[in-house]
Parts: sequence; structure tokens; C-alpha cells
Amino acid sequence: MTLPTINQSAVRWLWLSLLVFVLDIATKQMASAWLIYARPVEILPVLDFTLLHNPGAAFSMLANQPGWQRCFLSLIAAGVSVMLVVWIVRTPREQVWLPVALALILGGAVGNLFDRVVYGYVIDFISVHYNGRFFPAFNIADSAISVGAAMMIVDVIRDMRRGASANNSSS
Repeated sequence: MTLPTINQSAVRWLWLSLLVFVLDIATKQMASAWLIYARPVEILPVLDFTLLHNPGAAFSMLANQPGWQRCFLSLIAAGVSVMLVVWIVRTPREQVWLPVALALILGGAVGNLFDRVVYGYVIDFISVHYNGRFFPAFNIADSAISVGAAMMIVDVIRDMRRGASANNSSS
């Protein structure tokens, strides 16, 4: 199996990963400089900026562990990031939706990996709530990962529908 050349692949979308990474790091630095830890600043009735540090995974899973999770989660993020780069390189240049989704996920994964390696925790600052119920705090990286994952789900559903249509028309 031969790998496509850079000119044949969707590698051009890696700029989006870099953009997500830069925006994520910049907004986390601003939040760290301008916000007081755990003190909400109301932006809208359902949105606060609240500086929080998450040593765990998504939704603060593993946050109460003694510290092994930092290395474990960093290794997972690094491995997933390498896999995403390979996937993007192997994706044909004509495709747009899938490599954009992968690039968003990659940028977010690298942004959170940076925090975990440099600080030992991920900096979160976006807090959404309604009627006294709070969604776990998140950041730009988490948002990019979520949008990219949603795009991948849409891509899979579209592929399944195309496959079903092709099967029906060939019958």
C-alpha cells in the first residue's frame, strides 16, 4: 500500500488544526490572566467565564486520582493526534468534510495536550448553565473536538445513506 503524496492528500487542512490550537492557547492565557480562579464573570444569563483547572479527562472524569492520569491522558492524546495526522494524510484531496472534522479534533486534542504537559491540568473557562444546572466547564479545544466529532457522525450517516442508495439502485 502506497501513501498518497502531500499534494494528493487533504493535508492542506492542517492549517485549521493550527488555528484551533492558537485560538485555544490564546483564550486560555487570557482567561488565566484576567479571571480569578473559580469566580464566575457573567456574560449572559446562561453563560459565565469561570477559570477552572481540570486534571482529569472530559467532564472531570479521573480528576480525583493521585496523578497517574496526567501521563495516561497525555499518552492517549499524543497517540490520537498522530493517528489523526496519518488519517488526514491518507484522506484524498477531493474530500472536504472529513478532513475538516479531523483537523478540528486534532487542533483541540493538541491544545488540551499542551495544557496537560505544561501545567498538569487543562484550563477551562466557559461555563454554560440554565436554571441552576451547570454543564461542565470547557474551552475552545473542547468545542473544536465536539464540533469535529459531530461532523464525523454526520459524515458516517451520509456515507451509510449513500451506500444504501447505491445498493437499492443496483438491485
